[in-house]
Amino acid sequence: MSGRTPSLTPPDDATAPVRHPDAPPAGELLGAHYAHCFGCGDAQPHGLQLQARAAEGVAITAEFTVKPEHQGAPGLAHGGVLATALDETLGSLNWLLRAIAVTGRLETDFVRPVPVDTVLYLEAEVTAVAGRKIYSTAVGRIGGPEGEIAVRADALFIEVKVDHFIDNGRPEEINAAMSDPDQRRRARAFEVNP
Repeated sequence: MSGRTPSLTPPDDATAPVRHPDAPPAGELLGAHYAHCFGCGDAQPHGLQLQARAAEGVAITAEFTVKPEHQGAPGLAHGGVLATALDETLGSLNWLLRAIAVTGRLETDFVRPVPVDTVLYLEAEVTAVAGRKIYSTAVGRIGGPEGEIAVRADALFIEVKVDHFIDNGRPEEINAAMSDPDQRRRARAFEVNP
């Protein structure tokens, strides 16, 4: 890496995002991209188990309940957990583009504390695309879509090939994931991308 911080502002030649024709329809639950993912996986008992749904356009909604295991200060969500919820939500947008992408930069604003046992409702959308760069934004509200804003973020995702994970992940987990029929099905869904 060059040491330069990547910009969250799309360049002048960025284009509006286009929802892939095979993207899940609005209202459909996206499901976990990997069962052991701390953000969305159901095999992580103390994870967020975030539930994301496709929305209209290149947008999604998601929610998770802050559990006692997610505390930082007594009775309040840890800021890192909230950043993880935003990152997971923003990353889920890539399902709508049919792109495999990783977080390049995430800038988070913490607006107000989020108590344990609170449902955090998140909304995210892709705002622009420039080559392999995907720009997006998200907001998290306490209790529902009309609730008070607690957190928000802007992000830059970088599109990668599956080899990125094969080359950098631990072989045991890569082999286990690739032997999982659901994981193979999800990977094949992205093979339509050039």
